[in-house]
Amino acid sequence: MTRLLLACLMLCVASPVWASPALVPMPRSITVGDGGFRIDAHTTIAVPANDPGALNAGQRLAELIGKTDGFVPRIGKSGTIRFVRRPGFAREGYRLDSDAAGATITASDDAGLFYGAVTLWQLNDGGRVPAVSIDDAPRFAWRGLLLDSARHFQTPAFIHRLIDAMAASKLNTLHWHLVDDQGWRIEIPKYPRLTSVSAWRIPASAPGAPTLPREGGFYTQAQIRELVAYAAKRNVTIVPEIEMPGHALSAIRAYPWLGMGVAIPRGTESDYGVFPWLYNTDERTFRFIEDVLDQVMALFPSRYVHVGGDEAVKDQWKASPAIQAQMKSLGIKTEDQLQSWFVQRIGTYLAKHDRRLVGWDEILDGGITPGATVMSWRGIEGAEAAAKAGHDTILSPMPTLYLDNQQGESAIDGPGRGNMMTLAKVYGFDPAPASIPAADRAHILGVQANMWTEHIRGDARAAEVAFPRAAALAELGWSPAATRDYPGFVRRLAPYMAKLRALGIVGSEAVYRPVAIADVAGAGARVTLSSQTDLPVRFTLDGSAPTASSLLYAGPITVPLPSRLRAASFLDERPLPGAIDLPLDALSVRRRDDTQLGLCTKAVVLRLEDDFPALGPRAAFRMDIFNPCWTYDAAPMDGVRSIAVTVGQIPFNFQIGADLKTLKFNPPRTAAGEIEVRDRCKGPLLAVLPLATAAANPGLTTLRAALPPLGGRHDLCLTYTSRGPDHLWGVASVQLIP
Repeated sequence: MTRLLLACLMLCVASPVWASPALVPMPRSITVGDGGFRIDAHTTIAVPANDPGALNAGQRLAELIGKTDGFVPRIGKSGTIRFVRRPGFAREGYRLDSDAAGATITASDDAGLFYGAVTLWQLNDGGRVPAVSIDDAPRFAWRGLLLDSARHFQTPAFIHRLIDAMAASKLNTLHWHLVDDQGWRIEIPKYPRLTSVSAWRIPASAPGAPTLPREGGFYTQAQIRELVAYAAKRNVTIVPEIEMPGHALSAIRAYPWLGMGVAIPRGTESDYGVFPWLYNTDERTFRFIEDVLDQVMALFPSRYVHVGGDEAVKDQWKASPAIQAQMKSLGIKTEDQLQSWFVQRIGTYLAKHDRRLVGWDEILDGGITPGATVMSWRGIEGAEAAAKAGHDTILSPMPTLYLDNQQGESAIDGPGRGNMMTLAKVYGFDPAPASIPAADRAHILGVQANMWTEHIRGDARAAEVAFPRAAALAELGWSPAATRDYPGFVRRLAPYMAKLRALGIVGSEAVYRPVAIADVAGAGARVTLSSQTDLPVRFTLDGSAPTASSLLYAGPITVPLPSRLRAASFLDERPLPGAIDLPLDALSVRRRDDTQLGLCTKAVVLRLEDDFPALGPRAAFRMDIFNPCWTYDAAPMDGVRSIAVTVGQIPFNFQIGADLKTLKFNPPRTAAGEIEVRDRCKGPLLAVLPLATAAANPGLTTLRAALPPLGGRHDLCLTYTSRGPDHLWGVASVQLIP
């Protein structure tokens, strides 16, 4: 978009009649005119006769207006909103023209008509549609979002809402991860134990904690057919993923003959990490896989079928005389080559049924399957190699496009992987990197973000994790690179998120939520505010809600104690979601929660959810699971005489292979162990807090101990003693008591 057009759009903000078009993703070309028209209960939508695609687009538009405006426009032969089919438009492309007389949406294919309808719905601001001319088409064909239903099950109702939100964002591929070590979610009548046994598990809990209720579920074939049809009406293709040869524990739990005969310890299915259980490679196993794929292909008309192919630890193959004999007879020298042979056989089977295999980038390791599409997750190197070899590829790199990473810096932002992947970082990803030569970029099908659910429990949490970062992905996949503008995107995001809320998707407020750090400053407090945007932050100190006339934050502020700080980000003099309310007193300014504490090391950082209570909100603990150790940096120790540490216990339910032997703890003095507080991690011991009381409590426990007099600032270091990693202790907060 040119600077002139951007300036025009910014000027339109001041218009007393029509607001600037807040479209996500940004169209390829938009011109804003004067005036516009109104949508109300008398509005009609006109579709050509005998055009099912146009009728569907009209019905979907009426449905969307009904959800946001409370009335459903009538569909007829003539109307204020018109759909026209005309040849010559790019795939999924459209033109939208609106003026005082109404709107016309023109496209060549069904998807273009539908996306024109989506854009018109986004333009509709309380019944007012501005005059615009929009020419639009996507940058990439594959604009995907992965939903992992294997680790935690989502209800069909949520998946309906997710599809609605994807369609409203012009995302067109739902990669549905249905099978993994933790669960099997697709009904296969020939193999009923896949769902009667492996769709369910007892979640892991710390030793001595109450056993959690069984969780899980699966999707019946009828439910899957309905979801596939629902998605198709909204131009969303559901691509199923059935993992192989690794991530196969759920299948082996149900039918042990699919594995290598290695026993599965009870409860293993509730672990996370990389498991060593693989499918064996005999003919009976291939018949099973082909039977499953036959059912999958009957349910999902998608051209693509994803078969995983990642993280296949081959220790059991190496230890199996039968596998080694088979490799010798096939002339295969390495287990990586055996995996390639396995995947190629599956690829050939899919090709016979006119389907294309998609796999994670490990399918490159032992020789790629002819015709396979590579999904690059270990950075972008897999995409580079695939494109160079002439294979189509989809960029889906961790950590940037892994939505289970943290997106906010506050304790309210929930559990997840420890990398901070903010909205800005997702938006800043380059889906056509210079490392892929221009001649090879034709093989880039598009981009995809992945929502793995090890740390995502419940439908509401899944929605919060997905959006608004999935909106940033949508703009990466749809909009031309020249229109990328993060500040502008943030401004357009607020009305977009309000519309998604009407569709039942309540996204995270982290992008707008101010983050406050309060510290001791003489007799008062020094407060630093930050946010993920350059939008103004306004605050009050008298307990009132911030308004457009409240103080504007411009740098650290010094406030008397006690005070009550309330702050919010503002857009065009309106407060945005995510406002904070922070009481300040002598205790709160000497407190740090787990997100404000430092970590001594960062080998495997996770923010883990407590295993108690069974239902409802739970505490979370940020830690390096390889070295649970926290720091309160520059702790104000003047006048401090004691410390309170709030802790919780959680299971060590991680498959980490040989790395388990590297985890070392200081030996405990008592049976339950102790929290140790030191002045620097190698410094003198300041306090010991026995864990016996906490060990008897499945929830949070606050432990207290006296501290020796210390003046000035000190870097406090907290660790715990233990006989081994199971269970883990997490520190929820540290309170210094003057």
